Amino acid sequence: MRLSRLVAGLLLGVIAFSPGAVSAQDSYPSKVIRIVAPAPGGGSDVLSRLIAPGLASSLGQQVIVDNRGAVASEIAAKAAPDGYTLLVNGSPVWLLPLLRASVPWDAVRDFVPITLAVSSPSILVVHPSLPVKSVRELIALAKARPGELNYAAGTMGATPHLAAELFKAMAGVNIVRVAYKGTGPGLIGLISGEVGLMFPNAGSAMPHVKSGRLRALAVTTAQPSALVPGVPTLAASGVPGYESVSPQAVFAPARTPATIINRLNQEIVRVLSTADVKGKLFNTGIEVVGSSPEGLAAKMKSDMARIGKLVKDAGIRAE
Repeated sequence: MRLSRLVAGLLLGVIAFSPGAVSAQDSYPSKVIRIVAPAPGGGSDVLSRLIAPGLASSLGQQVIVDNRGAVASEIAAKAAPDGYTLLVNGSPVWLLPLLRASVPWDAVRDFVPITLAVSSPSILVVHPSLPVKSVRELIALAKARPGELNYAAGTMGATPHLAAELFKAMAGVNIVRVAYKGTGPGLIGLISGEVGLMFPNAGSAMPHVKSGRLRALAVTTAQPSALVPGVPTLAASGVPGYESVSPQAVFAPARTPATIINRLNQEIVRVLSTADVKGKLFNTGIEVVGSSPEGLAAKMKSDMARIGKLVKDAGIRAE
């Protein structure tokens, strides 16, 4: 099964050495390193451009960011496993194959994890006119009025949508999706009262919470987040075990030598841990994680199990 192969398949790339690779590793890096990322301006692009200068400084080689849009993962999967092509992307790397019938890469077969770099929580927010001030009150209202409460979500299969559907499943409530063309339009719909609730990311939601246009009920992280001080977690507010975040991770093509993976992990985590980078990310609603390769593999396995079941049970397909 895909899930039973996940950790073994991912970590095989960490410990495997290609024939004749030792001499190449001894001189690594000896040329420009390319970070392949999706479209400019997105979370993966921002993260890539924060990592690149620090990584270049420590490795003594130029590091460039190559924006390739929706085909970024496919390009990285087909690159040579020599440490000169990296991929920075979010959970679509491992979740999109669960949401679409055909994807031109396999998270287990084609990539080796380097680090779960950062994570951005979502916030369960409601319109102030909704007569609830806690998650428990929201659940009680939704159960009293099944099918009457609407939630805003952009792209089918994106984090705000999956966060809401996970809440539906775990809380046992019937709330109805109203589709918008993105988080921004969804927030406008929520602020105007077109819908009652939403699960936007913290960076988008908190300005409206602080202004009083929206009410924050809970954060979707497993533990309280410094990004939203004083806001409880969903898990502690009546939905035990709930967690839904938007991560960004760094990968290399499968079969990249272990010494290169380990060095890249150490250097990237060091860059992420600097006060300057942490501060810039925090100010945009993003928290640094900086995991080991094994930590990223475990995150992928957990997500694929939980979201895979949700996708199957709810019949969710990516747009």
